[in-house]
Amino acid sequence: MNPHEDDEEDDFDPEDEDDFDEEDDEDDDLFGVTSDARTICHLCGGAGFIANPTAAVIGGVPRTVDNGRECPHCNGARKFPGLVPPL
Repeated sequence: MNPHEDDEEDDFDPEDEDDFDEEDDEDDDLFGVTSDARTICHLCGGAGFIANPTAAVIGGVPRTVDNGRECPHCNGARKFPGLVPPL
């Protein structure tokens, strides 16, 4: 007896649209391919912000909270035009 005889037919259709809309994607070209050279910020690694740990009391318990702050090197731009060596 063949175990695959009773299986239902697969209704997968590669032409069906998925639930993800390309319009929902952010217009983030940080890692996209471009014809001009650019350098990702060396300090924040392209995140646009760096760690800024602060002491806080949450629920009566002292702890460190990291809200982050804008990168002082790239001012939140995350990249520089051209090739910028890390100095």
